[in-house]
Amino acid sequence: MNPQTILLYDGTFDGFLCCVFIAYEQKILDPIIRKESQTNNQLFTITEQVITQKEKAERVWAGFKEKTDPTEQKNFFKAFLSEIKGVENTLLNYIRSVFVNQVNKKNIDFSNKDILKISQVARMVGREKHRIEAFVRFQLIKDDLYVATIAPDFNVLPLIIHHFQDRYADQKWLIFDIVRKYGIYYDLNSVEIITFEDLTGINTKILKNSYSDQETDFQKLWSIYYKNVNIKSRKNKKLHLQHLPKRYWKYLTEKNAI
Repeated sequence: MNPQTILLYDGTFDGFLCCVFIAYEQKILDPIIRKESQTNNQLFTITEQVITQKEKAERVWAGFKEKTDPTEQKNFFKAFLSEIKGVENTLLNYIRSVFVNQVNKKNIDFSNKDILKISQVARMVGREKHRIEAFVRFQLIKDDLYVATIAPDFNVLPLIIHHFQDRYADQKWLIFDIVRKYGIYYDLNSVEIITFEDLTGINTKILKNSYSDQETDFQKLWSIYYKNVNIKSRKNKKLHLQHLPKRYWKYLTEKNAI
């Protein structure tokens, strides 16, 4: 029995594309693509560490873009960001079908199970993106930095950069994903990716004693306003939860009164 090859990568999109490049270069027919952070419990496998190289990633992506339309490309990236177990191999299968067949850019073949799965997963990630954009609440801390922490189901930070950069272009802000331990920071000029090995620093910053006086007053006023505009006789808890799932409440000032 021939051992199966496991390609380990750093978890980045470029790293994944490099795995695709290696699979073609070494003619690996049925590899398993997996993040370095994931454990391997499989027997009879060969493990290969894939080094992320920008030029290899760009070659794969350029070839993919030639045969697909922008919608497919966006869905492909969103599916990758889902981090669903095994999604890398679904994406690899799709890339292979694209490279083998002359895909009509105007007609997406949803009879292909990989295309259908990618489309379904992309919609899930898209919904999470829109909800995070709607429910993120910034807190102004004492060094004039607006901070928000999130814990989304999917890795949506790369998808929300343009929304917040356009909407809050006149203030410095940081949105930090506490699940994946990295964030996006805007310094009034550009957005950069930041990471924290230890979350103590970011947690300390968003404690109440780090709020600016303006932020403390604002949260009190907002809580009072929210309580007063609610009409108890018209309260519909089921409808409320439908439009505002409980897992997003932790982001909302009105749900966390001081």
